[in-house]
Amino acid sequence: MQNEKSARIVANWLFLGVAMLIIQVLLGGITRLTGSGLSITEWDPVMGAFPPVNDQQWQEAFFQYQHIAQYKYLNNHFTLADFKFIFFWEWFHRLWARLIGMVFLVPFIYFIIKKYFKRWMIIPLILLFVLGALQGLIGWIMVKSGLNDEDIYVSHFKLAVHFMAAMILIGYTLIFGLAVAVPKEHRVYNHGLRKQAWIIFILVVLQLIYGAFLAGLKAANAAPTWPDMNTQIIPGGMFANGFIQGVLRNPITIQFIHRTLAYIIFILIVIWSFKAKKETFSSPFSKIRKWPLILVLLQLLLGIMAVLSSTKIVLGKFGIFEWFAILHQFTGMLLLFSLLVILHILKPYTK
Repeated sequence: MQNEKSARIVANWLFLGVAMLIIQVLLGGITRLTGSGLSITEWDPVMGAFPPVNDQQWQEAFFQYQHIAQYKYLNNHFTLADFKFIFFWEWFHRLWARLIGMVFLVPFIYFIIKKYFKRWMIIPLILLFVLGALQGLIGWIMVKSGLNDEDIYVSHFKLAVHFMAAMILIGYTLIFGLAVAVPKEHRVYNHGLRKQAWIIFILVVLQLIYGAFLAGLKAANAAPTWPDMNTQIIPGGMFANGFIQGVLRNPITIQFIHRTLAYIIFILIVIWSFKAKKETFSSPFSKIRKWPLILVLLQLLLGIMAVLSSTKIVLGKFGIFEWFAILHQFTGMLLLFSLLVILHILKPYTK
């Protein structure tokens, strides 16, 4: 009985971490959408938790920001009040990361003292902390890519790495929590559904990567029409500078790939959902198998609305496009994690 209680507490702690990490990613999205990511030009893990507290400190922080290309070529009209607005979101994003660290570390020490952890949990827990620290480092490397005299924004490649590293961290924490919380007898075997779920999962990962490319290149309004793309089904000029440049750097090509993947994923999830509905499992699978279809429908709708509202983007403002964009990102993450839960419950066949 005590073992069950301790396992439940540990699982809830991990799920709390998952929720906080998802909020952290959304805060990162807001930071990006408000153009706030380069407002803090230093990485100070300790003193950086405190914002400037007087006029001199604010002026100093603003002075540092004025030395980078984003200010010189994009925001040179900024007043100190404008700077304080973008500073807040980047500071809060970093503060939330520190809070997550405390939420993981303090209970971790307590659970060790109370002997809540089983032996098999030790190595996964160490890896969890390593992934968390690595995510912070990747975030700073990404920010550094925009702190120069040439780049107005951070590298869209490094933004994608930072985002997908967060997905790995959250996914790992989620699976760890499920391994603690879900009894083995609640997992079921279905090779066909599991194989198809893996294919969809991989496509969703690719879809999220291209979503990060799209966000990093500020390319949502490259084709602000739907279902066509600037009056064309297949837009021209996608590979004008070569195939590699097209799929990695051309905004219109990246949006086309992002849209096409969305349609493919939608069709595959519809097919998978019909097959899953025919199965009768007395396990958590029967409750969660409907979620990918619900989430992909919502994801498509929000994506379309984000594209159509991208003509209303106003630099430095958080309007209707930004709301659709952040909700689109949120449902995309939930879709990925719902598939991850399904893959965990649909256990692989073992003799």
